[in-house]
Parts: sequence; C-alpha cells; structure tokens
Amino acid sequence: MSTVYVTQDDSFIGKVDERLKVKFEKKTILDVPLIKVKGLVIMGRASISPAAIAQLLQNKISLSFLTTYGKYIACLEPEMGKNIFLRNAQWKVAGESPQAIHLTKAFVRGKLKNYRYSLLKSQRMRAENDFSNSLNQLQNTIKSLETATTIDSIRGFEGAGSAAYFGCFNQLIRNDKFSFKIRNRRPPLDPVNSLLSLGYSLLRHEIQSAINIVGFDPYLGYLHTQRYGRPSLALDLMEEFRPLIVDSVVFNAINRRILTPQDFITEPVSNAVSLTKEALHKFLRMYQEKKLSKFTHPVMQKKYTYQESFEIQARFLAKYLTEQIDKYPPLVMK
Repeated sequence: MSTVYVTQDDSFIGKVDERLKVKFEKKTILDVPLIKVKGLVIMGRASISPAAIAQLLQNKISLSFLTTYGKYIACLEPEMGKNIFLRNAQWKVAGESPQAIHLTKAFVRGKLKNYRYSLLKSQRMRAENDFSNSLNQLQNTIKSLETATTIDSIRGFEGAGSAAYFGCFNQLIRNDKFSFKIRNRRPPLDPVNSLLSLGYSLLRHEIQSAINIVGFDPYLGYLHTQRYGRPSLALDLMEEFRPLIVDSVVFNAINRRILTPQDFITEPVSNAVSLTKEALHKFLRMYQEKKLSKFTHPVMQKKYTYQESFEIQARFLAKYLTEQIDKYPPLVMK
C-alpha cells in the first residue's frame, strides 16, 4: 500500500468499481486498485468525483491538497476514530503537565539525535567533512535538554540544535550547482529550500494519516503551539522523521545530480522557487522509494518500512498516553 500523487492539472479523479482512475483529456493516465492505496495527494488543479471521495472516506484513505509547488492547503479525512479514551488521555495532559514535558523532550531528542546521526554518517563517508563543532553542539544540547522544566525551554533547545545542524547543511551538499545559506519558507526562495518544503509537506500528509488511524485528535499537540487549523500533533511526531526521510531524499537528489538547476522555476512576483513538472515526478519517485525502504526498528528489532514506522510511532505515543508504557521512545537511528 502506498500514496498516490496526482500532479496533472485539469485531470479528473474518479472511481470505477473498486479502482481509482485518473483521466486527462479523456485518456486514462492512472488506474490503480483502491486496496493498494494508502493515501491520495492532489497537487494542483485536479478535480475528484463525489463517488471517489466517498470511497476514500469509507476506506479510511486520507486526501490532501497541495499547490503545484508543494505548499499544503487542506486535507479531507475519514471520520475521527471511535477511541474516545485515547483522545481524553491526549487532552488531559495538555499544557505543562509532566507527561507533555516528557513527550516534548522525546520529540526534540529524537530529532536532534537523528541530526547527529546524519552528520556522523556523512563525516564517515567523506573524510574532508569535519562537523566536530556542530556535533559537539548537538551533543551538549541533547544533554542540556534533559534539564529543561518547561516546554518553552525545550523549544529553545530545539532551536539551538537545529541552528547547529543547518549551520553545516551546505557542507552536506556535494554539487557546486547548489548551495544552502539559511532555511526559508512561505515561500521557499531557493532550490534547496524548495525541496525541503515540498518534502516536509508530503511527510505531514503521511504522519497526519497515521495519527488519524490510531485515533488521535491531530490538532492538539505539545511541542507545537495550538493554532486554528494547525495539526500540531502531526507536526510534533514529524520531528524525528525530518532528517531521516526528507533531508536524506533532498541530499540524494542533489548530490547524485538527479536534479539540476534547470529543473527549478522562479515565480516572477513572489520569487517562490519550485520544481518543473518533470522534475517533480522524479522527486516524488525518490520520496516514495525512501518511504518504502526497510530498516531495522531500534525498539521493535524487526525490519519495517518508514511508512509502517509512522503508525508504529503513533501507537507508541498512544500507549504512553494511556499508561501502557512508562516512556515514549522516539525513532532514533544508530
């Protein structure tokens, strides 16, 4: 099971029997059994039939809408799960409770440790890379994180660790046609930030789908502040996956020269940078391959795909909140 991405403007998505069909100019460009569909992402101006929407909701398949450039717009989700006990536990610990502080630390710890993992891996592969300062900063930040007593202070450590990581981000790029200076978004103003923003939007769809399956309220999180329409819990759980999936795909696309500067376009008014349609298809294939690649889960000690691990981590979170386990274990690669 996997996610279907529809990128063709003015295409039509319909349902025929138990299959999802996408047509453009009266020709079928995609025909896939619904049983193989994990999620549907529409990028651009495609339309979808009421029958297809109804079938997606019935099969509990999430539907997300993104702009052509990958900016998240909205999602249509199946009916919220019936596990009121889980949502009650989720709401009960909101705020500065010991459980919320524990979870917030865990999300940030997982992200920062995976930042270290990525830097160490790159340093081992290329002797000329010396990330000693950033690695020490990250290690000290992770150690100091355990002394935090408020969620705001935890956010401060997250910011410090991210600054250390992105401070050497450009050195991870082994293609002189690309460079990275600073993280920017809304809109992304250079090719590297364009790929990061697109990847994080795709990842958000996957994580939000996983927490809906488990039965959470996606809008109540702990690390990310509550804001109207913001799926804070999905953003919380995304943190540990960002460097493992999205950043990895971005580096591969650039360093293996699968994408070139000619694959990007700049909007004349907003200066937003995005991929051409052909390049978008390349990036989506790489993202899909990464998401479906297998690794040994450090807690489960079995091989799973990253897509499967989204739900595994969501279920660990549910077990912690319902007091079935003492700690939430973030996904940390070693």
